Formats: sequence, structure tokens, C-alpha cells
Amino acid sequence: MITPAYGASTIADLMPSLGAHLGVPGCDHDVLGLPTADRYVVVLVDGLGWHLVRGAIAEAPYLASLLGDGRPITAGVPSTTVTSLASLGTGLPPGQHGMTGYTSRVPSTGEILNALTWKSDLLARAYQPKPTFFESAVAAGVAVTSVALERFEFSGLTEAGLRGPDFVGFTDEQAEERRIALTVAAAARGSRSLVYAYERALDHTGHIDGCGSAAWLQTLIRIDAMIERLRDALPADVRLIVTGDHGMVDVPGRHQIIAEDSSELMAGVDALAGEGRFRQLYVDREAPAAVAARWSDRLGELAWVRTRDEAIDDGWFSAVDPDLVERWGHVLVAMRSDWAVMTRQFPRELTLVGMHGSLTSAEMTVPLFAD
Repeated sequence: MITPAYGASTIADLMPSLGAHLGVPGCDHDVLGLPTADRYVVVLVDGLGWHLVRGAIAEAPYLASLLGDGRPITAGVPSTTVTSLASLGTGLPPGQHGMTGYTSRVPSTGEILNALTWKSDLLARAYQPKPTFFESAVAAGVAVTSVALERFEFSGLTEAGLRGPDFVGFTDEQAEERRIALTVAAAARGSRSLVYAYERALDHTGHIDGCGSAAWLQTLIRIDAMIERLRDALPADVRLIVTGDHGMVDVPGRHQIIAEDSSELMAGVDALAGEGRFRQLYVDREAPAAVAARWSDRLGELAWVRTRDEAIDDGWFSAVDPDLVERWGHVLVAMRSDWAVMTRQFPRELTLVGMHGSLTSAEMTVPLFAD
């Protein structure tokens, strides 16, 4: 189990560390030891795990060239896009921003919120009202830009965790030279600048085909070459930072446990959320410890099972804002090895090959490269 070292080496520490160089109030220390500059471009490759990069050094020569000075940092818990991007954008650990994963129960309504699609009447800015790092940087006079797919500009996740930058959108992900040009132009804004550029294809391919597939490797090769061309196009005074939001493991079909097929697992569970590698169980009518014991007995060495209180005490989320505690499941199930607990209430997840969310090294560790 990898427990995040919040405040020292997590994705939540990246932007505040850059902020220490850019003069953003409240960002007093660069805990990650990043290079000094007045201009930064941060490329976040969704699904770029540290171990995945190290396993593909022959096929990804540019990223491989950065390994010597690179280092692993970790995602927060769970190791999933919603939580990691909220940590990146706010500079806060999960216990403070409360974006608790792919799906979770909203305490005030009881609905199961999918924080990626955000098909809900919840106002994202109200659900996550704390100022983002980007907002603080803009207020400090830093020219902050987000370069991403146009349709992400007003998404719930952007509004909750990534709001603040000038948004520069593109419609064609395959128009790589256009994307590079937009990023280079954004980096030249103002006397101090920060560009956040998001690349999603690696995660998408991993979910569909698996991170051990030829399709995944070809996607990494393309992304590696694109990032190298971006570096070549950027002026020398711009520092390029490359990182990921989580790693990934492939889960074979025979290792997918369907929760609804086990009366033992579903007993006492009033709502089930999270994702296959990190299930969140909401328990309203029974002691959470009793439900946790049943899941632990059933899964044995296949999972780390904790009550919410135990997970908080173990530092999974850092210190938790009391107003946010009820967003997490009363029982948390983090899968080990290459197993997952699936649910028919989210039928799309039954088609996934590559998954993430748990506390294994393969999922938790992501690269931090600077060039």
C-alpha cells in the first residue's frame, strides 16, 4: 500500500511548488524542488503512471531522456482523474477539496454523482467552493491558461477544481501542431506565465484496450513525440513539467467480482459508488464495521478494506474538512493485485480492461519530469 505523503510529494503539491517561484501568495515553499523560472508549461497526461513510463523507455525516447532527473510523486486517494485533477487545480489534498472520486454519494440529496459527466443539478462551484490555485495565481498577476478540449471549458469538474485560467480550447485532438501552437502562444503571455495542458488519450486507450496492449503503446509513442515537439517549440526560458494523474493496471475478466452476485457483499449496503478498484460503500442502517468485516472476510488478501474513520486515521485523504466527511463511503474497499469489484449499476465499467483507483504502486505513482 502506498499512502500519500501530502505536503511533500503528491500531485496536490505541484502547483503550490510552482507558485513559490511565481510569487503566488501562500505558496512559500517549493517542496518538490522544481527549477526556477518565470514561465512554466505543465502537461498532464491522463493515465501516465511512473511504472508504465519506466516499462516503455525504448518506445518513448523523449520521456526516457527525462528519467535521470525525474522522480515519482503520488496521486491522492483514490488514484483517479476526478480526485487528482481537483488536487492539481486547487493545490489541496482530497480531504480539503472533497472531490472524492469518479462516483460518490452527495450527502444533501443522496444522488450518486458522476463527477466526470456531472449530469446533476448541483452547482459545481458551490460543491467545491474553496479557491483554486489557478484563481490565486491569476489574482497575483500570473498569466494562467488552460489548453484543453473545448467541451471541457464549462464541465462540472473544470468548474469545481480547475476554474480560474483563461481557457483556450481546441476541437480536434489529432491536430497536434495546432495544440502545440496554442500552448506556445499562451506561455508567452505576461511577464510570468503558467500553462496547464491536458492530454487524455492514453487513459482512454488503457481503459478500452488495456495498458499492456499494443494500442496503448502506440498512443504513448505518439504522445511522447508530441511533447518533444512542444519542448522544441517553446523558448528556452520556459520550463516544461510533465506529469500524470494516476497509473493503471489491467484487470482480466476472471478477476472481476460482481457485487450484486454476492448477497454477502451487498448485505447492509445502502448505496455503492466509487469504481472497480476503489469501491465506496454507504451504510445507513448497520454498523460500518460489520459491513467492513463481511467484505474483508469475503475478499481476504484481494483487498484492503477500511471503515471511513480508519482510512481517515491512516491518512488516506490528509486532514478531512468536517463539512466534507459524509461524501466518502462509510466503508472503503481498495483492491490489490489485478482484481476489481464491479457493479451492474454502472454497466459501462464492465467493459473496461485497464483500471485504477486503488493504493498500489502501479496506480498511485506518477512521474514528475522537468525540462
